[in-house]
Amino acid sequence: MDARPTQALLEADPEQVHQGIQAIVGLGPAVFNLALVAWFWGQWRVMFVQLGVAMVLAFSNMVVAEWVAARLGRSVAETARILVNVVGIAVSGATAHWPALVWIFVPYNLLWFYGMDRWVRARAAMYLVLVDVVALSTGAEPGMALAFSLLGIFGFVLSERRASLMRGALNQVLQQREQLEKAHQEMQQLHQRAIEQERLTSLGMLAAGVAHEINNPMSFVTSNVNSMLRDLRDEQHLSETMKEYVDDVLPATLDGIKRVNSIVSDLRRFARGDPEAHVGFDFDAEVEMALRIAHGQLSHVRVQKELGGTGTVVGRPRQIVQVLVNLLVNAGQATAPGGVVRVTTSRDESMVRVDVRDTGTGMSEETKRHLFEPFFTTKPPGEGTGLGLSVVHGIVKSHGGHIEVESELGKGTCFSLRLPLVPLLLAYEPSSDGGMRRRTS
Repeated sequence: MDARPTQALLEADPEQVHQGIQAIVGLGPAVFNLALVAWFWGQWRVMFVQLGVAMVLAFSNMVVAEWVAARLGRSVAETARILVNVVGIAVSGATAHWPALVWIFVPYNLLWFYGMDRWVRARAAMYLVLVDVVALSTGAEPGMALAFSLLGIFGFVLSERRASLMRGALNQVLQQREQLEKAHQEMQQLHQRAIEQERLTSLGMLAAGVAHEINNPMSFVTSNVNSMLRDLRDEQHLSETMKEYVDDVLPATLDGIKRVNSIVSDLRRFARGDPEAHVGFDFDAEVEMALRIAHGQLSHVRVQKELGGTGTVVGRPRQIVQVLVNLLVNAGQATAPGGVVRVTTSRDESMVRVDVRDTGTGMSEETKRHLFEPFFTTKPPGEGTGLGLSVVHGIVKSHGGHIEVESELGKGTCFSLRLPLVPLLLAYEPSSDGGMRRRTS
């Protein structure tokens, strides 16, 4: 989980606390000063000194401290404020001979020192030591100084501990919120993936049904054209026009019909939704099939193929075709008219390799880093789900292979797939001693 938002909020918390308690902080001294005025009513010199100190401290705490904080920082402002308060309490206490109503300012100030910065404990200690030194040197009763100093110390510790626990609780709440947001995003992704999977399944069923419906009339067309060509070839006396049909038109028509039949057959096998077992298949033949299926997306480019006679590979051929079709369609969409899409295959002792290279727009390093992540796409909204390459990656991994990509902006892209001739899980079988041994057949 990214802790930066949480840390930023916690760092901002002291200043927010300071702003939030300013009104209450100002209310306490006002009440204490009114009590002092009432207590010393009639002792005019003492009363006016207390009023003067109260006004100076109020102005210093509310106005001067904020002015200094805005220009020099909260830490400097707090240090200056404390020194002014020490002077004010010293004047007030020395004038009134340190009654309890003056001492009450000491623990009160210590209650709200926590939360400004890391120097708060040092300032609190400085404040308490200076007040006690001045008080004892000006005739304050030691017992009174000790009592209110202890009260201030424990009040400070308790308020600090309470604030620390509250910040810890806030941190936990923020972490839980981020975890919930992450879980919500994952649920949305799963929901979107389920919707896309359902849509793709429906499209596959529809494609298989359409292919089946096309297959029946194409069987009649194939049979009828074959019969027509055979009958015309048996005729001895044909006009020049009919000879042209026999020699050129009908054979070309049959080639076109065969191509349609091949596409229909490929589509039926590709769209079939039943589970597929590992079987041996001609890898180059599946590459040819993928090229036929993706032909519509490659019609604007020159397709070059160099099939290296890879022979038989064990795997799930329909999934391999799905991988190749996806890569070919992406290559066609990334390549401008007149560009080149090149497909090559090769084989070594244990692996088969296929490269799909294009002369298209290429990809940036940032795009390559996220290429196989689910729902990542660079296509405009409505033109891509971001599932294609993540599915490709999953299929290749499930076959025990790996996929690499080389790309540079403006210079095209090359996807390289390496697949084992036999997936690792199928290359071994249980042995009589309870272990695994390589299959012999």
